[in-house]
Amino acid sequence: IDSLKSLCRSREKIIKEKSKILVLLTNELDKSFPEVKPFFNNRISTTLLYILEKYKNTEHIALMKDYDSLRKLSHGKFTYAKFANLKELSKNSIGFHDECSDLLISSYIKVIKSLEEQIESYESKISTIIKELNPSILTIPGIGELSAASILAEYGEISNFSSPAKMLAFAGLEPSINESGTLEFNGKMVKHGSGHLRYVLMNSSLTLLKFNPTFYDFYLKKRSEGKSHRVALSHVCKKFIRLIYALETKHINFDPSLLK
Repeated sequence: IDSLKSLCRSREKIIKEKSKILVLLTNELDKSFPEVKPFFNNRISTTLLYILEKYKNTEHIALMKDYDSLRKLSHGKFTYAKFANLKELSKNSIGFHDECSDLLISSYIKVIKSLEEQIESYESKISTIIKELNPSILTIPGIGELSAASILAEYGEISNFSSPAKMLAFAGLEPSINESGTLEFNGKMVKHGSGHLRYVLMNSSLTLLKFNPTFYDFYLKKRSEGKSHRVALSHVCKKFIRLIYALETKHINFDPSLLK
C-alpha cells in the first residue's frame, strides 16, 4: 500500500508537469502555426507530436511525404484527405517561426515524451501491484486499475475505518456544520484531507453513472430535488464510499442486485 501511494502520487505530479509543458508547447504553436491545433480538434495528439517532432515547422510540414507512417500511427484515423489538407494549411499559415521557435518546440516535445515514458513505467508497476492485491473494488463496473489503486493507496487498509462516515471525513467530503444560537445547518464541504483522493472519488462516481443504473437513478433523484450537478454527484460519491466499505470489509465482490 505504501509503494502504491508513492507511485500514484508521483504519477499525479508527473501528469501535472506534463500539462504545464503542453501549455508551453501550445503557446509556441499559437505563434508559429496557429492553425494546427484547431485542425487537430484542439488536442495535442500523438499524431501531432510525431509531425512536430519530425518536421518542426510549417515549411517542412508542407513538404512531408510519409503518409503511411501517420496512417499507421493513428490506426487509420488520420486519412489521406487530412494529410493533404494539413500540407495545404501549412503552406498558407499566418504563423511565424525561426530557429528559436523550432528549438523550443523540439525541446518541449522531448520533455513530453520523457514524461510519458515515466508515466507508462509507473502505471505498469501500479497495475502489477493492484493485481496482486486484487481488491473487491475492482469488481465494480467502471472502476479501473488506476482509480482503484489511487483510492486504496490514499485510504490504506479499509478495515482501519470503523464506518463509511470515517472514510468520508478522511477524504474531506463531509459537509461542514454552522451553528448560530439554536440554529444549525449544513454548509459546504470542508475539503480537508487528500485533494487527490477527493478528485479520484468524484471522477470515479461520474464514471459509475455510465455503468450502474442504481447510481444513475440515485443521481437523477437528487437532481429532481433541485440539487446542482456537483451536489448530486457528491451524494453519489457518498453512496460509492459506502459500497467500497462494504466490499472491502466483508471481502465480497460487487453484486448489483444487492445495491440499494
